Amino acid sequence: MSRSTRRRPPALAMVAATVALAFFLLPLVGLVRRADWGSLWEDLSSEHALTALRLSLICSLSATALSIAFGVPLAWVLARAPFPGRALVRGIVLLPMVLPPVVGGVALLAAFSRSGTVGEWLFDTFGVQLTFSTAGVIAAETFVAMPFLVITVEGALRTFDTRYEDAAATLGARRWTVFRRVTLPLIAPSLLAGAVLAWARALGEFGATITFAGNIEGRTQTLPLAVYLAREGGETSEAIALSLVLLVVSLAVLVALRDRWFVRA
Repeated sequence: MSRSTRRRPPALAMVAATVALAFFLLPLVGLVRRADWGSLWEDLSSEHALTALRLSLICSLSATALSIAFGVPLAWVLARAPFPGRALVRGIVLLPMVLPPVVGGVALLAAFSRSGTVGEWLFDTFGVQLTFSTAGVIAAETFVAMPFLVITVEGALRTFDTRYEDAAATLGARRWTVFRRVTLPLIAPSLLAGAVLAWARALGEFGATITFAGNIEGRTQTLPLAVYLAREGGETSEAIALSLVLLVVSLAVLVALRDRWFVRA
């Protein structure tokens, strides 16, 4: 038996894999088939759709920027700084990845609403109210998106050859210089992958956003919320058109990042 024959999956596994693929593929095919291609551009260029798209881009890019600003230092601490309870801290950081988004929204309300643990102080001291505001959307999207960046960057830092950093430090480079000139360039591909993944997650966020920030057109209504509202209002054509935008973006991100997780076959 040749090596290629031995590596070939059994027929039963191929059948099961085909059924599984069909399970994922058929809903996408159904979405494409039900799209009204004649009115697609009209649906996507309506004022309602453009407002939701503009808000989605602003909020998702802002959430990605916050994820980078705070997620990279957090990933560095988790990867490089041994301290008691590090596993628990990592679990808390990554919890939004598995937590139901609606539960995340309820938790954000408990913390940052006007009667929340921190929200009451923010409003009384600075007049800041996150609920039912664009800032609240950004906060909700950051909450669910940052873990994807943290886990990606932490993985890169853990597999990083620290001898390069040691050599730079031996030559007299300061810690910030070592990070900026040595560490950051070498983990840049993983950082980019994590940022793009976080952006895609923020762009598609629904549950935490609608629970924490509401569904107010022009202020908190992002693309996923616009899809939901259009579907509930009987605007099936517009709902499918906006869904296709999110589908294309998500698929493009996953295909582009494929080689960040798997060895090229």
